[in-house]
Amino acid sequence: MSRGGQGLARVAVVVRAGAAPMGWLGVFAAGIGVLVPGVTGRRIGVMAGAALFVVAVAVVAFHRRKRYLGLARSAARAGKHDVLQDRAVSVRNWRRGHRWWLLLGFLAALGSAFAVPAAGGMLLAGCGTGLRLKAAWLGRRERDEDALLWVRVDWLAGDGGRPAGKAVRAYRSTGIAAGDAAPGGARRRTAALV
Repeated sequence: MSRGGQGLARVAVVVRAGAAPMGWLGVFAAGIGVLVPGVTGRRIGVMAGAALFVVAVAVVAFHRRKRYLGLARSAARAGKHDVLQDRAVSVRNWRRGHRWWLLLGFLAALGSAFAVPAAGGMLLAGCGTGLRLKAAWLGRRERDEDALLWVRVDWLAGDGGRPAGKAVRAYRSTGIAAGDAAPGGARRRTAALV
């Protein structure tokens, strides 16, 4: 390990960063979309949206799992000079890098309501739910292995995402107590003072 070390971001945090904005924007767009009668009518729109939600959850949750597993199996131990990025910084970087895509997705979901009410919003919400499930799957793996997975920040895409992209050659690992995020990327709960 070089003396300078590397900046490392938690894999599960990067995966989970888009779950909340996609989920809430999708719910909001679906709620507004139900108010529009649309071409197909509300009943067909909601049924189509429910089917799209289920498909989106499955596709996003299972996409590239083999790649994540391969990188996790070959994870090297992080060095003492590596700098662990805070959860808030990783989330902020992802959300700033994807803000225009989130806005476009929301507007597209709203616009699609005039054809198929609520379907676009439910699709967006399904993508957010799929990301949350993928982060939870990573969290279970981290607990089972008793090791947190990290990725070099300079290997992430320019928008702060793609923790299993082509540029990522390996993960690093630390003990389960490292960093400020729990397994799965959620905020670490501190013990209540007595």
